[in-house]
Amino acid sequence: MKIVGLSGSRIGSKTRTAMNYTFKSITEKYPDAELTLIDLAEYNVEFSDGRNYLEYEGDTGYVTKTIMETDAIIIGTPIFQASIPATLKNIFDLLPVNAFRDKVVSMLVTAGSPKHYLIAEQQLKPILSYMKAQIVQTYVFIEERDFHRKEIVSDDVLFRIDRLVEDTVVLTETYTKIREAKEAEYNF
Repeated sequence: MKIVGLSGSRIGSKTRTAMNYTFKSITEKYPDAELTLIDLAEYNVEFSDGRNYLEYEGDTGYVTKTIMETDAIIIGTPIFQASIPATLKNIFDLLPVNAFRDKVVSMLVTAGSPKHYLIAEQQLKPILSYMKAQIVQTYVFIEERDFHRKEIVSDDVLFRIDRLVEDTVVLTETYTKIREAKEAEYNF
Protein backbone atom coordinates (compact mmCIF):
# COMPACT_ATOMS: atom_id res chain seq x y z
CA MET A 1 0.00 0.00 0.00
CA LYS A 2 1.35 3.40 -1.00
CA ILE A 3 0.61 6.28 1.35
CA VAL A 4 1.53 9.90 0.64
CA GLY A 5 1.61 12.49 3.39
CA LEU A 6 1.09 15.98 2.02
CA SER A 7 2.16 18.79 4.33
CA GLY A 8 0.28 21.61 2.64
CA SER A 9 2.11 24.78 3.59
CA ARG A 10 5.40 26.48 2.82
CA ILE A 11 5.64 28.13 6.25
CA GLY A 12 5.30 27.18 9.89
CA SER A 13 6.26 24.03 11.75
CA LYS A 14 3.11 22.71 13.42
CA THR A 15 1.68 20.90 10.40
CA ARG A 16 5.01 19.24 9.64
CA THR A 17 5.33 18.26 13.30
CA ALA A 18 1.88 16.63 13.15
CA MET A 19 2.81 14.85 9.90
CA ASN A 20 6.01 13.53 11.51
CA TYR A 21 3.99 12.02 14.37
CA THR A 22 1.58 10.54 11.83
CA PHE A 23 4.34 8.92 9.82
CA LYS A 24 5.93 7.56 12.99
CA SER A 25 2.59 5.94 13.84
CA ILE A 26 2.24 4.43 10.35
CA THR A 27 5.80 3.09 10.44
CA GLU A 28 5.22 1.44 13.83
CA LYS A 29 1.83 -0.08 13.05
CA TYR A 30 2.12 -0.79 9.31
CA PRO A 31 5.81 -1.38 8.49
CA ASP A 32 4.98 -2.77 5.03
CA ALA A 33 3.36 0.48 3.89
CA GLU A 34 5.33 2.42 1.28
CA LEU A 35 5.49 5.98 2.63
CA THR A 36 6.29 9.27 0.93
CA LEU A 37 6.17 12.59 2.74
CA ILE A 38 5.76 15.63 0.54
CA ASP A 39 6.36 18.81 2.51
CA LEU A 40 5.52 21.69 0.18
CA ALA A 41 8.10 23.82 2.01
CA GLU A 42 10.78 21.62 0.42
CA TYR A 43 9.55 21.83 -3.17
CA ASN A 44 9.32 24.56 -5.78
CA VAL A 45 5.86 23.89 -7.17
CA GLU A 46 4.67 25.98 -10.11
CA PHE A 47 1.27 27.63 -10.17
CA SER A 48 -1.32 25.68 -12.11
CA ASP A 49 -1.73 26.94 -15.66
CA GLY A 50 -4.29 24.42 -16.87
CA ARG A 51 -1.90 21.87 -18.38
CA ASN A 52 -2.28 18.15 -17.83
CA TYR A 53 -0.37 17.13 -14.71
CA LEU A 54 1.84 14.83 -16.82
CA GLU A 55 3.21 17.83 -18.70
CA TYR A 56 4.81 19.39 -15.62
CA GLU A 57 8.46 18.71 -14.90
CA GLY A 58 10.77 19.16 -11.94
CA ASP A 59 9.27 19.43 -8.46
CA THR A 60 5.77 20.08 -9.82
CA GLY A 61 5.85 16.93 -11.94
CA TYR A 62 7.24 14.87 -9.07
CA VAL A 63 4.60 16.05 -6.59
CA THR A 64 1.62 15.57 -8.93
CA LYS A 65 2.75 12.18 -10.25
CA THR A 66 3.50 10.90 -6.74
CA ILE A 67 0.01 11.89 -5.59
CA MET A 68 -1.61 10.31 -8.64
CA GLU A 69 0.23 6.99 -8.10
CA THR A 70 -0.66 6.53 -4.42
CA ASP A 71 -3.41 4.52 -2.74
CA ALA A 72 -3.98 6.87 0.20
CA ILE A 73 -3.21 10.47 1.02
CA ILE A 74 -2.98 12.07 4.43
CA ILE A 75 -3.28 15.81 4.01
CA GLY A 76 -1.85 18.03 6.71
CA THR A 77 -2.89 21.65 6.50
CA PRO A 78 -2.73 24.72 8.67
CA ILE A 79 -5.59 27.17 8.68
CA PHE A 80 -4.60 30.72 7.75
CA GLN A 81 -7.14 33.57 7.71
CA ALA A 82 -10.00 31.05 8.06
CA SER A 83 -8.93 29.15 4.92
CA ILE A 84 -6.59 26.51 3.59
CA PRO A 85 -3.25 27.80 2.26
CA ALA A 86 -2.90 28.71 -1.41
CA THR A 87 -0.07 26.18 -1.74
CA LEU A 88 -2.48 23.35 -0.94
CA LYS A 89 -5.21 24.72 -3.19
CA ASN A 90 -2.64 24.96 -6.00
CA ILE A 91 -1.94 21.22 -5.66
CA PHE A 92 -5.64 20.53 -6.17
CA ASP A 93 -5.65 22.85 -9.19
CA LEU A 94 -2.70 21.00 -10.73
CA LEU A 95 -4.49 17.65 -10.59
CA PRO A 96 -7.32 16.36 -12.80
CA VAL A 97 -10.92 16.45 -11.60
CA ASN A 98 -10.95 12.69 -10.87
CA ALA A 99 -7.50 12.68 -9.26
CA PHE A 100 -8.67 11.06 -6.04
CA ARG A 101 -10.93 8.39 -7.55
CA ASP A 102 -10.11 5.08 -5.85
CA LYS A 103 -7.97 6.88 -3.26
CA VAL A 104 -8.61 7.29 0.43
CA VAL A 105 -7.90 10.76 1.80
CA SER A 106 -7.64 11.72 5.45
CA MET A 107 -6.80 15.03 7.09
CA LEU A 108 -4.86 16.65 9.90
CA VAL A 109 -5.64 20.30 10.53
CA THR A 110 -3.56 22.68 12.65
CA ALA A 111 -4.95 26.02 13.74
CA GLY A 112 -4.31 28.75 16.25
CA SER A 113 -7.94 28.89 17.31
CA PRO A 114 -10.79 26.45 17.92
CA LYS A 115 -12.91 28.82 15.83
CA HIS A 116 -11.36 27.30 12.70
CA TYR A 117 -12.58 23.77 13.39
CA LEU A 118 -15.14 23.73 10.58
CA ILE A 119 -12.80 24.94 7.81
CA ALA A 120 -12.04 21.32 6.91
CA GLU A 121 -15.77 20.59 6.71
CA GLN A 122 -16.66 23.68 4.71
CA GLN A 123 -13.65 24.02 2.41
CA LEU A 124 -11.49 20.94 2.27
CA LYS A 125 -14.06 18.13 2.25
CA PRO A 126 -16.08 19.65 -0.63
CA ILE A 127 -12.94 19.90 -2.79
CA LEU A 128 -11.97 16.32 -1.98
CA SER A 129 -15.50 15.09 -2.70
CA TYR A 130 -15.53 16.92 -6.02
CA MET A 131 -12.25 15.20 -6.90
CA LYS A 132 -13.86 11.81 -6.08
CA ALA A 133 -11.94 10.96 -2.89
CA GLN A 134 -13.06 8.35 -0.41
CA ILE A 135 -12.79 10.60 2.65
CA VAL A 136 -12.04 9.39 6.15
CA GLN A 137 -14.87 11.28 7.81
CA THR A 138 -13.17 12.11 11.09
CA TYR A 139 -10.09 14.27 10.99
CA VAL A 140 -7.58 15.40 13.57
CA PHE A 141 -7.87 19.05 14.58
CA ILE A 142 -4.86 20.29 16.52
CA GLU A 143 -4.81 23.66 18.27
CA GLU A 144 -1.93 25.90 19.27
CA ARG A 145 -2.26 24.75 22.89
CA ASP A 146 -1.54 21.14 21.87
CA PHE A 147 2.04 22.05 20.89
CA HIS A 148 5.03 23.02 22.96
CA ARG A 149 8.51 23.53 21.46
CA LYS A 150 7.67 21.70 18.23
CA GLU A 151 6.29 18.70 20.09
CA ILE A 152 2.70 17.54 20.48
CA VAL A 153 1.98 17.53 24.21
CA SER A 154 -1.64 16.35 24.17
CA ASP A 155 -2.15 12.63 24.69
CA ASP A 156 -5.63 13.01 23.20
CA VAL A 157 -4.17 14.38 19.95
CA LEU A 158 -1.65 11.53 19.80
CA PHE A 159 -4.46 9.02 20.30
CA ARG A 160 -6.51 10.68 17.55
CA ILE A 161 -3.52 10.59 15.18
CA ASP A 162 -3.13 6.85 15.82
CA ARG A 163 -6.84 6.38 15.16
CA LEU A 164 -6.65 8.43 11.95
CA VAL A 165 -3.78 6.24 10.74
CA GLU A 166 -5.75 3.09 11.52
CA ASP A 167 -8.90 4.40 9.83
CA THR A 168 -6.92 5.44 6.75
CA VAL A 169 -5.24 2.07 6.34
CA VAL A 170 -8.36 0.00 7.07
CA LEU A 171 -10.47 2.06 4.68
CA THR A 172 -7.81 1.80 1.97
CA GLU A 173 -7.60 -1.98 2.37
CA THR A 174 -11.38 -2.27 2.34
CA TYR A 175 -11.87 -0.17 -0.81
CA THR A 176 -9.05 -2.04 -2.55
CA LYS A 177 -10.74 -5.39 -1.85
CA ILE A 178 -14.13 -4.08 -3.01
CA ARG A 179 -12.63 -2.64 -6.20
CA GLU A 180 -10.70 -5.86 -6.95
CA ALA A 181 -13.84 -7.98 -6.42
CA LYS A 182 -15.83 -5.68 -8.72
CA GLU A 183 -13.15 -5.79 -11.41
CA ALA A 184 -13.00 -9.61 -11.17
CA GLU A 185 -16.67 -9.76 -12.19
CA TYR A 186 -15.74 -8.49 -15.65
CA ASN A 187 -13.34 -11.40 -16.47
CA PHE A 188 -10.98 -9.32 -18.61
